[in-house]
Amino acid sequence: MFVAAYWWKVHPGKEDQFRAAWRRGTALIREKYGSLGSRLHWDARERRFIGVAEWPDRETWQRAYDARMVYDDPETRAAFVDAICEWADEPLLLLEVTDDLLDHASAEGA
Repeated sequence: MFVAAYWWKVHPGKEDQFRAAWRRGTALIREKYGSLGSRLHWDARERRFIGVAEWPDRETWQRAYDARMVYDDPETRAAFVDAICEWADEPLLLLEVTDDLLDHASAEGA
């Protein structure tokens, strides 16, 4: 498994818009590029959202990354771009998973 993390700062008052667009975009990336999904986190110290996406392997992520993870939903993309005011051009982290002790079954029931 492979993990890529990204960060975004959002215009005040557009947090719900960002989160909705992020959820829809993540579902579309999963469908089109084969990601395993993602988690969105709030980093209160840096006042930014951090998305941690899981992929079956680095090669699958790299193909999606090289394609800029474009999906055919202009409305979702426009809402996402409109909500963000700052982001990194490169992923925050790129990690190979060596040991996974997350309880995925419990998380699905939550």
